[in-house]
Amino acid sequence: MVPAMRRSRQALPDADCEAILAAGTSGVLALADAEGFPYAVPLSYLYSGGKIWFHCAKAGYKLDLIRANPKASFCVIGQDKIVPAEYTTYYRSVIARGTVREITDETQKVEILRLLARKYSPDETEASMEAEIRQYLQEVCILELDVTQLTGKQNKRLVPSL
Repeated sequence: MVPAMRRSRQALPDADCEAILAAGTSGVLALADAEGFPYAVPLSYLYSGGKIWFHCAKAGYKLDLIRANPKASFCVIGQDKIVPAEYTTYYRSVIARGTVREITDETQKVEILRLLARKYSPDETEASMEAEIRQYLQEVCILELDVTQLTGKQNKRLVPSL
């Protein structure tokens, strides 16, 4: 487990963390290699009900690392406003930790791809989305991060009681 947040009054409640995850469009997945070195890769994603889904190719370094060690964290920045006069940044961010697994069930893959398509291509027709999914279904890998720990933090100026 991660140690307690040093500035706990800046911690975001779970509902705010989930809202940031639901609204976000990209984040950074962090993995560890066999020597313990971090590997962080930016990804688009989908969040719902304590799960984060990503799509990727069926082969690559990211998948090699996940297969060797499925533990991961995923960071999303919900707000990042530089305030030069105060020498600070008004930020809100979330880190989700958990384990990643590959979704192999084709029905589940199709449903997740539909949700991803609706999120990232909302103006496309259902027929267009379905055609795209069917065209690439055998080439795409869907990864699921089962969130076991969720933490969020914000700039102290964004906390009402500080």
